[in-house]
Amino acid sequence: MKFFLDTANISEIKKGLEWGVVSGVTTNPSLVAKENADSFHDHVKKIAEIVQGPVSAEVISTNVDKMVEEARLLSSLDKNIVIKIPMTKDGMSATKKLVSEGIPVNVTLVFSPQQALLAALAGASYVSPFVGRLDDIGEDGIGVVRDMAKLFSIHEFDTKIIAASIRHPRHVFEAALAGAHIITLPFKVLEQMFNHPLTDIGMKKFLDDWEVYIKHHGY
Repeated sequence: MKFFLDTANISEIKKGLEWGVVSGVTTNPSLVAKENADSFHDHVKKIAEIVQGPVSAEVISTNVDKMVEEARLLSSLDKNIVIKIPMTKDGMSATKKLVSEGIPVNVTLVFSPQQALLAALAGASYVSPFVGRLDDIGEDGIGVVRDMAKLFSIHEFDTKIIAASIRHPRHVFEAALAGAHIITLPFKVLEQMFNHPLTDIGMKKFLDDWEVYIKHHGY
């Protein structure tokens, strides 16, 4: 199990790495745009240099040749760049081509086990089911992750499942239990995972007891 951050914010990435719990990043043009970066490619390169682990960067083209062209440029930025390719027919053709060139692919916008199978058969290194978006339309996002994990286990695929569109800490627990290999989550959800009222109460008691001890005995 690994945690990636779904962000393009440099300070969030550095903090996650500092905590010792983040080993990769997933991003896209929308997330980079929020950071007002002067250059998409320069920003992605900077993230990859900081993370020193898998960094998924997304193409914006929709046809095979253009996706492959974009992917090659992104891949050249850093050895840890993974190319996010959409789950479409052209996307799978691009995935097959890129994989043949040794470029790792993360197939995104996946919403069914059948789509996950297609991505795995095309040679994708990662497949990203969108848990929250499935929940939004009344489907069982975690159930889809569970079905994918079972299929991949039965057929011994090497493709890793990245649970995406994570909305809250419960999603993290359920996705991990369902068999996701990786969970990519927003920084705010990662922060929330540290919190529990009993932890706060325990810390306060320890500190209060320590103050009483110091008062009577010294350090």
